[in-house]
Amino acid sequence: MERDAIMANFVLVHGSWHDGSAWGAVIKELEARGHRAFAPTIAGHGNGVNKAVTHAQGTQSIIDYIAAHDLTDIVLVGHSMGGTYIAKVAEAIPTQITRLIFANAFVPQDGNSVLDEVPPHYRELFQQLAQASSDNTVMLPFPLWHTAFINDADEAQAQAAYDQLSTEPYQPLGEALDLKQFYALTIPRSFITFTEDIALPPGEWGWVPRMSSRLGTFRLVEMPGSHEVIFTNPRGLAETIIEASHD
Repeated sequence: MERDAIMANFVLVHGSWHDGSAWGAVIKELEARGHRAFAPTIAGHGNGVNKAVTHAQGTQSIIDYIAAHDLTDIVLVGHSMGGTYIAKVAEAIPTQITRLIFANAFVPQDGNSVLDEVPPHYRELFQQLAQASSDNTVMLPFPLWHTAFINDADEAQAQAAYDQLSTEPYQPLGEALDLKQFYALTIPRSFITFTEDIALPPGEWGWVPRMSSRLGTFRLVEMPGSHEVIFTNPRGLAETIIEASHD
């Protein structure tokens, strides 16, 4: 396969219920095109780990990963809740980042939490699930996963992807985020939107233009698929990430 002329260093930041391994197939596609790609697991994510973490600790875990791998000239990609983390990472190490890519990712208003940015029925569900858990975590119910998050997969593929998920720490979802510094940054940014994504209901609560418009000047790139194209179309996602990484 023909390689892109300029190699990029992609750092891929996952969303809720995922860990870094979710990017495995996308990484293979990016590397096949001559790029380098890395996928840290945010603190508190995955199985068998301490779930009592803050959003700041999650952010720091990504910064530490970047430092440990001595990465510069980074295209930093955030999927879903990963958008909140890449915004805070960008505040901390702006000179190491050449572009931010939000892939149907949260771009909260300054002072808002993720829970402030989702419809009331999600807030109520997540609160109930966290209260019913033994460790203040949330697990997405499979019917909601298949119907709203991975609606372009059949039952078997949806179940296989679901089996790779793990419980999500509840505390970071409700933390108000000071993003004044992020909104003052001048790092180029792109927004990828998945045209069949209904994880946030289209309209008042939709990803575009509600989230994307907050980026100011940005590049908008579309691709078909659900919120979980990371599983259902990793090749297409890799190609779209490369397209979004250019001016």
